[in-house]
Amino acid sequence: MTSESNANNGFSSEAEAALAKEAGLSLSGWQQEVSRGLEFGLEAAASIGDRSIPTFSRGELPHYAGINTFLKAPYLEDVRKVGEYDVAVVGVPHDSGTTYRPGTRFGPQGIRRISALYTPYNFEFGVDLREQITLCDVGDIFTIPANNEKSFDQISKGIAHIFGSGAFPIILGGDHSIGFPTVRGICRHLGDKKVGIIHFDRHVDTQETDLDERMHTCPWFHATNIRNAPAHNLVQLGIGGWQVPRQGVKVCRERATHILTVTDITEMGLDAAADFALEKALDGTDCVYISFDIDCIDAGFVPGTGWPEPGGLLPREALYLLKRIVREAPVCGLEVVEVSPPYDISDITALMATRVICDTLAHLVVSGQLPRREKPAYIHPEAEPEMAGDWR
Repeated sequence: MTSESNANNGFSSEAEAALAKEAGLSLSGWQQEVSRGLEFGLEAAASIGDRSIPTFSRGELPHYAGINTFLKAPYLEDVRKVGEYDVAVVGVPHDSGTTYRPGTRFGPQGIRRISALYTPYNFEFGVDLREQITLCDVGDIFTIPANNEKSFDQISKGIAHIFGSGAFPIILGGDHSIGFPTVRGICRHLGDKKVGIIHFDRHVDTQETDLDERMHTCPWFHATNIRNAPAHNLVQLGIGGWQVPRQGVKVCRERATHILTVTDITEMGLDAAADFALEKALDGTDCVYISFDIDCIDAGFVPGTGWPEPGGLLPREALYLLKRIVREAPVCGLEVVEVSPPYDISDITALMATRVICDTLAHLVVSGQLPRREKPAYIHPEAEPEMAGDWR
């Protein structure tokens, strides 16, 4: 069916809207990238007809070349300047909290590597990240192998620095034990404000300890001990299967957290599930933190993870829920965890993680949350010790 016949039938397709949105996007970011490439990478050999191509690869093209930052964004070596950017991507290569299959310490590398496959432009959303926001990659937090607690201290300090600067933090895990120190880092700059947590996962991750330590099954027990992150604002989407320890279930029951299984989500419908998540996470809070465990998606789509569990969400379902949540909540940060490249096949798990991140950034742009013209009101200018206390 042609655009003309669509119009005659009174039907407006998503594709037609996307074509119109693209016409309104700037090209200045692309032109600046080409100019930088020619300046820093030298003009191409005389035989090259396209004079926008440099001798040394700089920027997006070709996708198979160059240094793997996320989306080939500028690498910010001086992290003191992170506040000059709208968004900062940071890796947390930590898997000492893993209780079965290690490998997620390579998650940041795997996500960055396959992110080179993407362009900054999304057709359906009509968003070009290169034109609409400033994005940098600050590299990885220096975690301490075989020492969770020292690594947690490093992670909290690093995330607090990025969050307090006003840059939106995108965190590449790493196992899910990092959920506690990332939230702790954000809470250091919340003052008396509160954060709701929306947690995509197949597992509750609410045990106090596992194997006598705070492992990747434990982040939300400890995060919700912080007064800025009340337990009644923890919403968990996709929980179920044969890997949900009863110790964690008991904590969820006692703390009255909110859980939707995959069956709940499919039977009530995606919009009702999103409404539920937004209502509970935003009840009395000032912002929402999204923790996206890649294993919330059915294991057939994401084999590269430590605890794959069949029966999870379909990619389209997870991405739609993410769209509703990000566009309708004041989101203060995103972590994507449990990508384990040693178990991946054709990088499809890392690619799914990349899609989650890029979609989140697009929805932040569409909803007006990015670019930031000033720091959100929930960011306290000075770092303060987190207000730990009784979860009640």
